[in-house]
Amino acid sequence: MKKIVSFFILLTLLFACNVNEKPEFLSVQNIEVKSISLNNIELRAEALFLNPNDIGGRLESDSIKVYVNDVLVGNVKAQEFKVPAREEFTLPLTATVNAKKVFEEDQGGVIGGVLNSIFKKKIKVQYKGNIYYKITGFSYPYEIDITEEVDIK
Repeated sequence: MKKIVSFFILLTLLFACNVNEKPEFLSVQNIEVKSISLNNIELRAEALFLNPNDIGGRLESDSIKVYVNDVLVGNVKAQEFKVPAREEFTLPLTATVNAKKVFEEDQGGVIGGVLNSIFKKKIKVQYKGNIYYKITGFSYPYEIDITEEVDIK
């Protein structure tokens, strides 16, 4: 008898939860240079989402490439992110790129462009790729392609 009651309680809870929508991708914001040295440039941005569901899921963002002044310099390094239920949330997108790689690329005057950017105290940063929302066998990609000129502090 206890098993039957437990089964019906579980079914009631499952059907009462709203899981009919994927989280809504709102924007990428707050792109900034966190630190810069002769060896590394640390970039950070935030992907803003809204989850209207009663349960969460998880997001993965390892397939996002980072470009500085149109030169591919690395990928976002992120751990799996647990999506909160019924909440607006941000997914941090952090990348540490090798500054030497930017300077060694000499395609169409990229070095001059980078040096010019340093003198102007701005660089062009692009995040391009996919963030994947995953929940119990379901996966949905969010395409990210954002470019901004970012101040170097």
